[in-house]
Amino acid sequence: MSEQATSSGTARQEDLDAEYGQAYYLNYWGGGGPYERNEHWLRFFGTVADGIVRDLQPSTVFDAGCAMGFLVEALRQRGVEASGADVSEYAISQVHDSVAAHCRVASLTEPLGGRYDLVTCIEVLEHVPPDEIDRAIDNLCAAGDRLLISTTPGDFGEPTHFNVQPPENWAAKFAQRGFFRDPEQDLAYVSPWAALYVRREEPVADTVRRYDRAWWRLRREAREVRESLLETQAKLAEAEERNVVREELEEAQEEILRLRDLLVAKDTELGSAKGKVAELEDHRMRIAGVKHRLATAVPGLRTLIGAALRVMRSGR
Repeated sequence: MSEQATSSGTARQEDLDAEYGQAYYLNYWGGGGPYERNEHWLRFFGTVADGIVRDLQPSTVFDAGCAMGFLVEALRQRGVEASGADVSEYAISQVHDSVAAHCRVASLTEPLGGRYDLVTCIEVLEHVPPDEIDRAIDNLCAAGDRLLISTTPGDFGEPTHFNVQPPENWAAKFAQRGFFRDPEQDLAYVSPWAALYVRREEPVADTVRRYDRAWWRLRREAREVRESLLETQAKLAEAEERNVVREELEEAQEEILRLRDLLVAKDTELGSAKGKVAELEDHRMRIAGVKHRLATAVPGLRTLIGAALRVMRSGR
């Protein structure tokens, strides 16, 4: 290697260390807080390792862009001979002691070294500049016959995402190298866009048959989901209508309670009024009795007064 090439490589590594140093991982764009050894990331990569062991059953795995080695660590804990490499010297300095010997600083533009049952590359390709991507993909394809690839089709705002592409563009690049997506593998535990690419030497007709079978299955599933959604929406509309009726019923019940309270109050007022009427009627009856007694006594009183006047006159 010439002195000029060595100088260029050193400058490039310095740039990478600046881009993917401690500050990058402390302010990690991918969610879950800082990218560090914590419960969130250990649990995530533990789930990914469980899925890989269950679905793909590899004996050897190379994690290209392994960062702090969490997937390498999780796979080795599950009996898989795993190793990895990452361009960030800082990330590699943070790997656990148990896997330190199995993780190294290296770029995807360099051969991975060796052959593996499975090569994983999770959220890495979008970081590779366009002028280096073909070399990186060549190196991935040279290292094994099965590639688990996850590269976001979004997050354009992340400053180190130099090469965000839609999934079909990546599929085309791998197909040019004889790798085709396995549509039967569901890798949602990695990401919604994760895919397994498998090296296949088969007639085009067989490839089309596999893709068409998967397309029709997905179309049927989509139709069933759409029908289920429409049914659910209808049920929700009916429930909302019943809810409106229930609300109106509750309002009517509240009005009934208000009117009942008002009726009780009016009944109370009516009872009080009836009591007063009865009292007045009793008073009226007592007055009538007095008047009757007076009317009965007046004629006798007049007779006595007349007799008294006559006695007084005869005495003169």
